[in-house]
Amino acid sequence: MRSPGANPDTAVDGAKQGGKVIKRHSLFTRVWHWVNAICLVVLLMSGLQIFNAHPALYWGNDSSFGDSALSIFAVQGDDGELRGITEIGGLRFDTTGVLGVSGPAADLERRGFPAWATIPGPRWLAMGRQWHFLFGWIFAPMLVAYLLYLILSGQLWRRLIPRLHEWRGIGRTIREHMLLRFPRGEEARHYNILQKLTYLLVLLAIAPLIVLTGLTMSPTVDAAWPWLLDLFGGRQSARTIHFICATAFVAFFVIHVALVLVSGVFNNLRSMITGHYALPDEETSRHE
Repeated sequence: MRSPGANPDTAVDGAKQGGKVIKRHSLFTRVWHWVNAICLVVLLMSGLQIFNAHPALYWGNDSSFGDSALSIFAVQGDDGELRGITEIGGLRFDTTGVLGVSGPAADLERRGFPAWATIPGPRWLAMGRQWHFLFGWIFAPMLVAYLLYLILSGQLWRRLIPRLHEWRGIGRTIREHMLLRFPRGEEARHYNILQKLTYLLVLLAIAPLIVLTGLTMSPTVDAAWPWLLDLFGGRQSARTIHFICATAFVAFFVIHVALVLVSGVFNNLRSMITGHYALPDEETSRHE
């Protein structure tokens, strides 16, 4: 997937592939992309560090921690061995080695997520919170700045709002993506409807929800903005929504990286580093 905020109107002839080289991403977009990539990795891993202090999710604002919607814990089996269990809505799954119990076979330990998935250390809640808050206060203002940039520059309407004819062809677009057939030539200048809907979902729903639910979990922020607790139905509900949105971000990241790999690693990385992208040649694509 290509990041929004590109300016494909300026093209330079001479791509080695036989097509045109266009200016896809502005400097602001490229800086925003890479800073956010770092922020999201640190936020995810430090967030899992925090989550491990109490690996369960609830709904509401009840501090007594009643029935959980999701819980990760360890039990000792009849054979004396520790087993990791993940329980979701009453359904139990054995997740030994990944969730609940993890580590070297000779030294398994009880923990929600494994040590390799958390920072800054195997068990360091206080520092994990500091890392999470630090990078959160970088991520949130940059998100607001980027949304303002998209709106004020007109990019949101021109590049991300689907047109009527695109809705009519959404079936064909889905089929082409499933077959890993990507746009070529002039068609590659623009986002297709799946890309537009994905970026709209991430930028206007998932990312803002992550920021707002994160703020809702802060007692200091709640004192200033008590309406956040009402909006999300309590601090525990906000924590659950925060976790769900983070999971959605991970899914987006995995799909995004996979599509970068299969659609041309060098070309895609170059566009996000230098801003220039070679449009895949239509003639070449017909013989591939």
